[in-house]
Amino acid sequence: MSGTEPAAAGVRDGVAHELGPLDDIPMGEARAYNVAGRQIAVFRPRSGGPRALDAVCPHAGGPIADGQADASTVVCPLHGHTFDLATGVSASGAPPLACYPVVVTAEGTIVVTVG
Repeated sequence: MSGTEPAAAGVRDGVAHELGPLDDIPMGEARAYNVAGRQIAVFRPRSGGPRALDAVCPHAGGPIADGQADASTVVCPLHGHTFDLATGVSASGAPPLACYPVVVTAEGTIVVTVG
């Protein structure tokens, strides 16, 4: 299973990893997962489908999954850098976060493709 090619860091189609039920992430929140040796934050915006980005801010290692998020952006809780949930690009000058293709199966399982 793969989605569109991510925009930020060149992650290409690779191995699909089942992370667990989408219902484990409340609407409007995120959870961090260890996937293939990487920390990946999966966001469940109130509108649109889930998004998956690197879970560690490249500026100072902040926990991206703990940041405030809306339908299109997340704010790092440490220093306020903002990142686009679709592309990983920072609007505040930080290096971009890698984005990962994410889908939800018919059974409601989150699947992220890494590699």
